[in-house]
Amino acid sequence: MDAAEEHRHIAGEFTKTVEAVRSTEWNRPAPVEGWAARDVVRHLVEWLPAFLQGSTGIALDDGPSVDDDPAGAWRVHNNAVQALLDDPATASTEYDFPHIGRMTLAQAIANIYTADVFLHRWDLARATAQDETLDPDRCAQMLEGMLPLDEILRQSGQYGPRVEVPDDADVQTKLLAFIGRTP
Repeated sequence: MDAAEEHRHIAGEFTKTVEAVRSTEWNRPAPVEGWAARDVVRHLVEWLPAFLQGSTGIALDDGPSVDDDPAGAWRVHNNAVQALLDDPATASTEYDFPHIGRMTLAQAIANIYTADVFLHRWDLARATAQDETLDPDRCAQMLEGMLPLDEILRQSGQYGPRVEVPDDADVQTKLLAFIGRTP
């Protein structure tokens, strides 16, 4: 699956989760300390545009405020990211990205953003009492790739302390525990 298809699939799952959130659930606590359900969406729609603007000069379309319309903010943002990936010329342009090096825009989005959307779907589902099941193959792939980077990832401040789980835990539980969630 190429970066555009991968994003379409993973962001599509996140979209289903967003669209199932009832208006009364957006302020429920999320698994990330200090966050509510709407903050999961806020995180995704705010950090990538700032990263892209600073690294590439690409400006994504602004949507409604996450405070006013989290689902609408997500839809506008998601469509803008998908449009970048669906445009072969844009997706294949190489940039020097801070902390991750030189790669195409599609590679950068796949490596750091699409993976974030995948993980944060669990946070939103947990906060709003929805199905929390993540694709086990994707969980295994991510965990395998992240394990050798344990120290670097912890130093980034983006992950909490690793949570201990039994050796026979399923791969989703192991991945979530690795990134500091209590599954």
